Amino acid sequence: MDKNSPAYNNECMDTSILISLAVPVFFLMIGVELIYGYVVGKNNYRLNDSVAAISLGLLSRLPPMLNLGVQGIVWTSIATNYNLELLPTDSWVTWAVAFVLYDICYYWMHRMSHEIKVLWASHVVHHQGEEFNLSTALRQTSSGWLWKWIFYTPLFFVGVPGEVFFTVAAVNLLYQFWVHTEHIGKLGVLEYVFITPSNHRIHHAQNPEYIDANFGGVFILWDRIFGTFIEENEDLKPIYGTVKPLRSWNPIWSNFEIYYQMIRDSFHTKGIRNKVKVWFSGTGWRPDDVLGKFPSVSNDLSNFEKYDPAYDSASKTYCLIQFSCNSIISAILIFTVSDQTYLVTCAVAAMLVFSTTLVNLILENKQWAVNLEIVRSLFVMTGYYVLDLSTSILMVDLFFYQAVLSFIYLAIYLPVSSRFSVLRNQQ
Repeated sequence: MDKNSPAYNNECMDTSILISLAVPVFFLMIGVELIYGYVVGKNNYRLNDSVAAISLGLLSRLPPMLNLGVQGIVWTSIATNYNLELLPTDSWVTWAVAFVLYDICYYWMHRMSHEIKVLWASHVVHHQGEEFNLSTALRQTSSGWLWKWIFYTPLFFVGVPGEVFFTVAAVNLLYQFWVHTEHIGKLGVLEYVFITPSNHRIHHAQNPEYIDANFGGVFILWDRIFGTFIEENEDLKPIYGTVKPLRSWNPIWSNFEIYYQMIRDSFHTKGIRNKVKVWFSGTGWRPDDVLGKFPSVSNDLSNFEKYDPAYDSASKTYCLIQFSCNSIISAILIFTVSDQTYLVTCAVAAMLVFSTTLVNLILENKQWAVNLEIVRSLFVMTGYYVLDLSTSILMVDLFFYQAVLSFIYLAIYLPVSSRFSVLRNQQ
């Protein structure tokens, strides 16, 4: 295959476009599940949890847009110079084989992400949510680009064309969306072949009886073959989340929590062997000499309480508005990234990270986040005029108008609302 083929162009080395096109369908399905939950009296959505999950999904789209990672270079080199050409070109057989092979690679990537700490540090983001609904599917890591691509490299050696690879990768990921629900029970004979909501609920459970099982993306066959399958027990309800709780909505901390722990442990432990083992051990192992200094905190499943800090209606309204604005700006960035300079993309990405983080911190009822959001809004408004950006890009204009609304709401309504709240409590 020609190395200049679009199939191997670096601009095509991601599934972002196909996934982005499906985003409206994702939100529609989330809305349907939410309404259904209310109708049947089994709603499992919380604003703070869902905003945190979707925010992490939005931020996970930024690294591909910034062209982070070397997978494009490596895969192109392999496809061009080391392609064994074991698969026929222009044949449905290639598509079918590629789909199956991709899922096998996904199984091992996913399994290793639960068994090796440095890989778990990235993947843990997807498991931190303590609710299990369709928004959980959007809770994705922003650091997967560092290593996930390694597990799919064999596909380019055997001759899977680039356009086939990225299509089956997108289909595999899209399939996984619908299995993140509690409203669908067991599906009979399908349970023996495919990943279903029932066996994926087990994958997200922190119960000792369920933990570290059912790693397949589309097919449950690999789990049955390699001994990692566990069936859902109707008498044992899954408790979702991680054994060591995050207890935060902060998307930055969510992405770096385990990395920070590994850096801290490797710095404080003695001996080169332990310093290296910290990164490549099992997810539950830590050196004895750091456990005393930094003890691990695990959930008490006999008395489990979900992380759910209180917040008032004013904060709720503000965060919904800000979250909606950030989602719109993110969508515009995704579909216009090829028309922007790299500097503009980096600037918008940085503003999105900052704004999204503050929204989630406000949902933790942190007053300093409200104050910092006011400063951010003033900074954006000032920069907009000082840099004379009034004729520039739609995303930048939206950030300006968002900042104006934020400043008015936070500087006027929230302080007044808080004072009224104090008065009511005194009465």
